[in-house]
Amino acid sequence: MDAEPLATLPAIIPRLSKSKFVSGLQCLKRLYLEMHHPQLATTPDLSTQAILDMGTEIGAVARRRFPGGVLVAASHRRREAALTETAELMRNAAVPALFEAAFLHDGVLIRVDVLERVPAESGEPVRWRLIEVKSSTKIKDVHLDDLAIQSHVLLGAGLSLAAVCLMHINTSYVYKDGEVDLAQLFTLQDVTQAVLARRALVPDRLGAMRSTLLQPDPPPIDPGLQCRTPYECPFWNHCTADKPVRWIYRLPGSKHQVTQWAAQGITLIDEIPPSAALSPTQRRVKDNVEWVSPALADILQSVRYPVHHLDFETVMLPVPKFSSTRPYQAIPVQWSNHIEEESGELVHREFLHDLATEPRRRWAEALIESLGEQGSICVYSAYERSVMEQLVEVFPEYRSAFNHIIKRLWDLFPIVRDHYYHPAFGGSYSIKSVLPAIVPSMGYDDLAIQEGGQAASEYYRMVFVETDWIEQAAIKEALLRYCARDTLAMVELRRALGERARNLSL
Repeated sequence: MDAEPLATLPAIIPRLSKSKFVSGLQCLKRLYLEMHHPQLATTPDLSTQAILDMGTEIGAVARRRFPGGVLVAASHRRREAALTETAELMRNAAVPALFEAAFLHDGVLIRVDVLERVPAESGEPVRWRLIEVKSSTKIKDVHLDDLAIQSHVLLGAGLSLAAVCLMHINTSYVYKDGEVDLAQLFTLQDVTQAVLARRALVPDRLGAMRSTLLQPDPPPIDPGLQCRTPYECPFWNHCTADKPVRWIYRLPGSKHQVTQWAAQGITLIDEIPPSAALSPTQRRVKDNVEWVSPALADILQSVRYPVHHLDFETVMLPVPKFSSTRPYQAIPVQWSNHIEEESGELVHREFLHDLATEPRRRWAEALIESLGEQGSICVYSAYERSVMEQLVEVFPEYRSAFNHIIKRLWDLFPIVRDHYYHPAFGGSYSIKSVLPAIVPSMGYDDLAIQEGGQAASEYYRMVFVETDWIEQAAIKEALLRYCARDTLAMVELRRALGERARNLSL
C-alpha cells in the first residue's frame, strides 16, 4: 500500500509515547508506519501476545510492593482525564505512590509504571522516584532508552527526580509456602547515571523523529539487522513482501556477515561466492537441493523397540506458585508418549495436570510408569533431558528412574540436522518446519494451539485464570491435541526418513 500524500497527513504530528520513541530508535521507518499506516503491521502471534500479557501481570504484582499507592484510573484513551487525575493525586501528600501516572511534555505523552513520592523535610520541595517495571531478568539498553524519554518528560513537566530506577524479576529468589516475598521477587536498581547520558540525546532524537513523520513517504530504509533488535518489527512482512525467495537475508545464522555481503551488492543467496565460509546448514540452503546422508539408514535402524516418542510441555511462572521454585523455572505439567511396537502398532498415552496444585510428583510418576523399562525414547531436542535433570534435583527419590530414562533417549533433532535436508526447510530444523516438508499431510495449522509458547499461556489461563468449566475443558482438549501432534509427528518423521534412506540405497 502506497503512503498517503503529504496533503492528507495530519497537519500536526500525532503525539509520541515512550513506546513510539523506542520504535523510532529501532527504525525510523517502523515509527513512520506505526504512526501513519498501523494497519500494515502483522498482528502479534499468540506467543508474542502471551509475553505482553505477562508484562501486564508483572506490572500489577509490582504495585503491591508500594502499599497505599493509587492507580490512575483514566484509560490511555482518556488523555485529559488521566492528566487531571494525576495532578490531583500528586497534590495529595497522603498518596505515597502513583501507578500509571500521566504526563505530557514536548509533544510526548507517557504513563509511568510507578512514581514514588520521596519523603522530604518540612518546607523542602517534593521529590519523586521514577520506577519502570519490566518482566525481564536483567537491565537492557532498551530499558534505559525507555527511562530516558520518561525522565525527559517528567523533568520538563516540572518534577524533581530523586532517582530513576528499573525494577525487574530476580531469578535467584526461591519461593517458599505462603505469601510471595515481593522484596525478593523484584530487583530494584538505580540507573540514574546510566540514563543521564541517554537523556541528553533525547531532544535531537525527537527532532529526527518529527522530521521523518512530516515526510510524505516513509524513509527508504532497507530491512536489516535493526528489524530484529531490540524487538521483532511488526512490519517485517510488509517491508519484505517484494523480496525474492532467495533474498540474502533469508540465509539462516548470523546476519552480520549477511549485512557485509549486502553492502557489497550481493542480494541473493545464489550470489554468495563459492569460497565463502558457510556453516553446514548455510551451505545446504545455498545448494538448495534435497540431501540425504549415506549414514541415515543405519542411524535410524539403531532404535530399540518399543520406540517411545516423547514430548513435554512446561509452564514458566514469573511469580512462583509452588514451594521451592524460582521465577521462570520450567515446571513440567504435561507429556505425550506415542509408543510404536516393532509390528508397527501404535499406542498413545498422555498426561496433563489440570489443577492449580504442585504438578511435578503426579507428572513424574505417570511418566515413569508409561515409559517402562524397555525401548528407545525418541525426542526432538535436549529439552526433555534438561527438564528431568532439573526435576531430580528437587525430588531425588526419582533419580534412579530418570537416570535410566535419560540413558534411553534418542534425539531425532541432530539426526535430521546432520543427515537430511530439504529445500522446504528454509534453513530451519524446527519440527514445525521439518514436518510439513517431509510429511506434507501433517502440520499444525488445524490445531487451536500451534506452538509451545501459546501452550504455556493457555495452560496458565486454564488453571489459574479461567473459571468457566466449559472454557477450561476446551483449553484442556486443545493442549492434549497439540502435545499429541508433537509426538505423532516424530513417529511419522522417523517413518518418512526411513523411506528416503531406503530409496537412496536402491
